[in-house]
Amino acid sequence: MATTFETRYASSPQTVKKYDTQELRDEFLIPDLMEAGKIKLTYTHYDRYIAGGAVPTAPLKLETIDPLKANFFLERREMGIINAGASGSISVDGDVFKMNHKDALYIGKGAKDVVFTSDDANNPAKFYINSAPAHTAFPTKHVTKEAANKIELGSLETANHRTVNQMIIGGIVTTCQLQMGMTELKTGSVWNTMPAHVHDRRMEVYYYLDIPQDQAVCHFMGQPQETRHIWMQNHQAVISPPWSIHSGSGTSNYTFIWGMAGENLDYNDMDVAKITDLR
Repeated sequence: MATTFETRYASSPQTVKKYDTQELRDEFLIPDLMEAGKIKLTYTHYDRYIAGGAVPTAPLKLETIDPLKANFFLERREMGIINAGASGSISVDGDVFKMNHKDALYIGKGAKDVVFTSDDANNPAKFYINSAPAHTAFPTKHVTKEAANKIELGSLETANHRTVNQMIIGGIVTTCQLQMGMTELKTGSVWNTMPAHVHDRRMEVYYYLDIPQDQAVCHFMGQPQETRHIWMQNHQAVISPPWSIHSGSGTSNYTFIWGMAGENLDYNDMDVAKITDLR
């Protein structure tokens, strides 16, 4: 089968306090979700969220996985996809959507036939996939990077000047609970999501890309009063529980894709932690 998966279970903050470096990475880091010729998925028990990647060197059909107990993958789910690689296309029940670099696609509940294709097998697309349970079927919608709602945040003086591209979010795409977007840091800026925050009504996954060769990002997580960190490489993802901050600092500027799900679709639904209160 071209579609493979692993399962991650939820952990309490009390348990995570006792993890060493390797245990922390094993629990939250998704290190190798982009593998040529495969669809690789991680099924988490945080809001039943799924994160993964599809790298088609030949057409790849999305297949259901055992935890879903479903006849097809999107029988009771919705999906968001952002292309982190070269150009390609996604076919949804026969409708073909051209996916350029950093384009997004929302696929609603009930779509049966999803096929990923690269324009050039030697320079394939890298489709970053997020999926969450859905109660209603909403239309499939293609969102280019140019069509995203753009928010400028931070400043060069505080090393966090960045553009937030809201792509699969209310006002652009109607969803049940899934939200996705992409944040691009300006040259000379390295901090993302600072000041940090938590949102107890939603979990989140970060996927880092555009990290230059021989550079890295240090991703910060944990409760604001007791943080932890995970060093990350290009095209890796990290799971953020609802009780955890999610922030990072790189040795260079970079991009990350954020995806989230939970009971609240309000993007600004968060509890900010003061920088001086972090421990």
